[in-house]
Amino acid sequence: MRILILGGGAIGRMIAESLKGEFDVIIIEKDELRAKALSESGLQVIHGDFSYTATLLKAGIDRAELAIITATDLSTIKRTVHVLRTNNKSIPVLTILPDDISPEDLEGEIKEEFETEVSIDYAIYPKKAVVDAIISIVEHLGEKKNANLLSRKLQELKKEGEGIAIVVHDNPDPDALSSAMALSVIAQNVGLKTRIFYGGEITHHENRAFVNLLGIDLRRVSRGSYELKRFPFIALVDCQPNGNLTVLGAEDIKKVKIIIDHHQILQHLRDVLQGDVFLDIRPEVHASASIMAEYLRMLGMDMTETLATGLFYGIYVDTKKFSKLGHTDLKAVEFLTRKVNYELLDKIEHPDISTETAEILARAIMNRRIYKNILISNVGFVRSRDAIAESADFLLRLEGITTVLVFGIVDDRIEISARTRDVRVNIGKVLKEAFGGIGSGGGHSQMGGARIPLGIFTLAKDKSSLLRLAEEAITEKFLEAMKIKES
Repeated sequence: MRILILGGGAIGRMIAESLKGEFDVIIIEKDELRAKALSESGLQVIHGDFSYTATLLKAGIDRAELAIITATDLSTIKRTVHVLRTNNKSIPVLTILPDDISPEDLEGEIKEEFETEVSIDYAIYPKKAVVDAIISIVEHLGEKKNANLLSRKLQELKKEGEGIAIVVHDNPDPDALSSAMALSVIAQNVGLKTRIFYGGEITHHENRAFVNLLGIDLRRVSRGSYELKRFPFIALVDCQPNGNLTVLGAEDIKKVKIIIDHHQILQHLRDVLQGDVFLDIRPEVHASASIMAEYLRMLGMDMTETLATGLFYGIYVDTKKFSKLGHTDLKAVEFLTRKVNYELLDKIEHPDISTETAEILARAIMNRRIYKNILISNVGFVRSRDAIAESADFLLRLEGITTVLVFGIVDDRIEISARTRDVRVNIGKVLKEAFGGIGSGGGHSQMGGARIPLGIFTLAKDKSSLLRLAEEAITEKFLEAMKIKES
């Protein structure tokens, strides 16, 4: 690649020396003494004024593939761009510009002065470049600090005990599961024994495929479980002590030493924890897997193809197929991409659907009730909680529907999943308002869930009456929270 550097001052010389050996670099320098010094240092130099056609022709402008203008004088830049484009219309042009002018403004001034249409491909602003470089270093130091603090915490725990239990929320999704995998690897690297625990069910067919295909070793436990109690320390990943984490008792909470989450920090969390807990809770990040990928990157740890694929898919799911990516998420995706097994990823994303899930989905379609652009569906008694969420995802695709709520009865509770694509609605807040008083509810702006114990519906005579009472109560409370009158 032939590169012309127009100007052999301090910047031009540094660029040329950095590129020498990998590219065919030629400096054009007007000052005779400077041109001689550059040549004596082993660089290719053309002595002359780079804003003249004769000099550019001598440097081989017709064969050049990039021109870098290092002059900072605006009139020189304008003249040079015009001459470059006159002699080579397609060559990419990179120039340093004063902070108060944009490439578009400069192109306009050149057109007005020389009556020629030109384009500038790349522009660098010195002050902005310095600021960007400083910000990049600060961000790097912040990332390194978080990773080092986690590593130091794990090393401290290793001095006091042999193992740490990694607990995720009751019905873990790929983000929670892959994050737990990553923390397990980091903890094992400092010599800790680990085990991943959850308290509910993994029924969503994609989540089951995720666990099976990645070979994730995890244990389902209930509150008071000996398996959990035999670990001296507990780490919570993608969750905090709340209604969706039922396996921890008061004594277990005292053993929590690490919490890593991307959800908003819960009120009074500090009140229930010991003072030495490592907390990394970042609501501005869209997946806990992104935070875990940052730790792995900053700690310089080797990553298996399986772990990279798991974290990548965890981010993919929690960011709505990469439709909402923050700075940390983008860095994580870039870091993970090089090791992802895309064949395995496709198997996880497109597993076979179970007969039960298909039946529940059919029930959700048949039992739907529509109130303006809101759809509510009762799928009755089911075993699969995740099938309720899958039905909500599917029904949101129906034409004219912007908000969906699907509920069903699982064991001794009513499980609710809601989705919306209405930007005016925060469905997590709606669910909290609607069902927080009789159960628990919450989530994100576009998706959420709720859980209501059946105790308040025990007056029902039979299953049909129970379903009817539940549907009436849920519909009324949801529509009220949505500020919609039932017709």
